[in-house]
Amino acid sequence: MSQRVRLGVNIDHVATIRNARGGALPDPVRAAVLAEQAGADGITLHIREDRRHVREDDLFRMVDAVKIPINLEMACAEEMLAIALKVKPHAVCLVPERREERTTEGGLDVAGQHDHVAPFVRKLREAGVRVSLFIDPSVRQMAAAQSLGAPVVEIHTGAFCEAHISGDAARIAHELELIQTAAKDGAARGLEIHAGHGITFDSVAPVAAVPEVRELNIGHFLIGEAIFVGLGQAIAEMRRRIDLARGEA
Repeated sequence: MSQRVRLGVNIDHVATIRNARGGALPDPVRAAVLAEQAGADGITLHIREDRRHVREDDLFRMVDAVKIPINLEMACAEEMLAIALKVKPHAVCLVPERREERTTEGGLDVAGQHDHVAPFVRKLREAGVRVSLFIDPSVRQMAAAQSLGAPVVEIHTGAFCEAHISGDAARIAHELELIQTAAKDGAARGLEIHAGHGITFDSVAPVAAVPEVRELNIGHFLIGEAIFVGLGQAIAEMRRRIDLARGEA
């Protein structure tokens, strides 16, 4: 039996719905509590420069509301670093960020931005925060992540999930092979391998089946599915499919 894959639930888009109208509802912290009760292994949230998703007060309240690990996604920006060092969540995942993008469009180029990323990794690690780098499935990026001293990488699965939606078998196989190769290379370097972005019920199994993957972070699909079946049921079904892919169900 392979090692169980942890499921992190991203609650950003509960805040997106709240922010569309203003006010306090729906409360993303309540969603985090419900996710914990439903069996999530962690909560992920992304504080963006434009605050389109969660805000600082959401993070501060969440620290007191849930007992499972909190994974803060953030850009390599001094403002965000100050928030992370104040709260000291269990983990920080460094991600690229462009104001005009609707969602994160690709991995952080840690190879090309080595000198810019390095001090953020160092300061977070010195504060006792586990650092993850959100990168494309690339051996080059894995090598750069290792050189930066980040213990964890999260593989961007967006291209694979888009291929899966297209139904193009050759494209699906190609994108999955990139993930498999990168995961194997990263694990051989001593990195802990996570994955996420765009994953649905239909696309989760091939990613969850990659033996090196230890954690999946899934948000938008689960929040959307929760509209129809409830958050608890959506998480439980995703958990079932992950376990089935690892031969645990």
